[in-house]
Amino acid sequence: MSSPDLVPNDLWERIAPLLPPHPPRRRHHPGRRPIDDRMALADIVYVLRTGVAWRDVPASTIGCSGVTCWRRLRDWTEAGVWPRLHQLLLDELRAAGLLDLNDAAIDGSHVRALKRGDHVGPSPVDRGRPGSKHHLIVDAHGTPLAVSVTGGNRHDVTQMLPLLAAIPPIRGVRGRPRRKPRRLYADRGYDYPSHRRHLWKRGIKPVIARRGSPHGSGLGTIRWVVERTFAWLHQFKRLRIRYEHRADLHQGLLDLACSLICLRRLRTSF
Repeated sequence: MSSPDLVPNDLWERIAPLLPPHPPRRRHHPGRRPIDDRMALADIVYVLRTGVAWRDVPASTIGCSGVTCWRRLRDWTEAGVWPRLHQLLLDELRAAGLLDLNDAAIDGSHVRALKRGDHVGPSPVDRGRPGSKHHLIVDAHGTPLAVSVTGGNRHDVTQMLPLLAAIPPIRGVRGRPRRKPRRLYADRGYDYPSHRRHLWKRGIKPVIARRGSPHGSGLGTIRWVVERTFAWLHQFKRLRIRYEHRADLHQGLLDLACSLICLRRLRTSF
């Protein structure tokens, strides 16, 4: 697969203006020219989709070594490229009438972590093995609005308010940008009175299954979209198991995957 296959023109046109410039080269000792940004992005997307180790990236096929592009992933993550790309695509989706911000759904998913590092903890669903947790909030269509990573032992409800705060100001139409849904759907793991009160104060109606109540609340007919989006995220094999020692790099790959899902929705709507 070549760079244009992994990084099509519509993705490159959106991300190129967000990339930080390379430092100026010295006149008398310029050194080696930096790897082309599009080629480096192709390497990152290749690792995200296939899940291979950075050192095993076929440089003869992609065009550059995986270690070099890991450094580019680090630099772009520290520059905040991925959240800005995600916000840009959310703006385009809203402008096209493809976002439904009246309803939102939230949930979490465990992944095994093979390396110790930030946001790694004993997973209660994997016999206490080291793991992390993906927390996700989506709109009524399953479009990812915000995603985060925590230790595997963090309770879902602890990330409800941070995820709501992480939704960027979504523009695209005339008027104030939207930053919150009107209704939030969640399972009984999020049923805490203090969090319900906070949602009401923010003008968000909590539609949360009650703890201790029998199953069959009927909320699954609406909440299934967040489970489907988790399936979309975990189609990117690099996200099924956490390999990155640094949590910010894993978060960057999560944000990039959310952007690719948003871009796919834009493509299929026309």
